[in-house]
Amino acid sequence: MLHPDIETLQKELDSFRAEKERVRTLIGQIGGKKSSNKDAVVNMTFLVLIVVLFVLDVLRHLFHIDVPLPPLFSIEVGILLVSVKIIWMIHKQQKVEHFQFWILNSIEFMLSDISKRLWQLEDRITDQQKGGSSPKE
Repeated sequence: MLHPDIETLQKELDSFRAEKERVRTLIGQIGGKKSSNKDAVVNMTFLVLIVVLFVLDVLRHLFHIDVPLPPLFSIEVGILLVSVKIIWMIHKQQKVEHFQFWILNSIEFMLSDISKRLWQLEDRITDQQKGGSSPKE
């Protein structure tokens, strides 16, 4: 049978590990390693589309090569792609900010709980000292 202090420490360690896994899962949901690969693919797709439109316009205007797209189509599509990319980036940033808020809120809750427990311990020590007995070490 384990010493009571060791059992308590073991429970706290298990709780910490569970919390660590939960945080790791949440980080994965908002933009961990899996998400960064997806982000790279999306970024490359946007970049390739804009470069292709640019090259087609250069071919049309400098080399007078007939391109099957209307003259202003590439500008309109380019503006649309940049707008979609900006909206997508704003959405990703909101997810990060929400996660940061959640972390800060959790820290605040834990600090409040620790503060409450500290006040309770101080009250116990004060009560024991008033009673004439010394607290156990």
